Amino acid sequence: MEDQAVIPRDEHARIIFDVFARGCPSRETLEHITGRWGVLALVALSEGAYRFNALRRRVEGVSEKMLAQTLQALEHDGLVHREAQHTIPPKVEYSLTPLGQEAARRLLDLIEWLEGRMPQVIEARDRHDKIKNG
Repeated sequence: MEDQAVIPRDEHARIIFDVFARGCPSRETLEHITGRWGVLALVALSEGAYRFNALRRRVEGVSEKMLAQTLQALEHDGLVHREAQHTIPPKVEYSLTPLGQEAARRLLDLIEWLEGRMPQVIEARDRHDKIKNG
């Protein structure tokens, strides 16, 4: 991660965030949310709380390392809550914060739209491939 200046909390309300600006901290959070594993983790967690391995099974294809990094980033951004219970063996559960729930709802809309439009996407891909491969 790049070193970024720490902005006092009371000044956050006065900052105009612009995701197109190079140094805007919203870019980092956007990357966490919209990366392949971020989207899938947030939407999976919108179904309810998950333990790590159950979430990993739900998000097929994600490695243990990538899921751990994704969850840490989303927790850091205030989107995911991690609750560790001091049992033997330790039990850790992940859930969405209210901010994470809002993000997941918006992602779900996009996913539902995408899944409904996949026949058109596949047709467009086929047309493109025919033209490209002539």
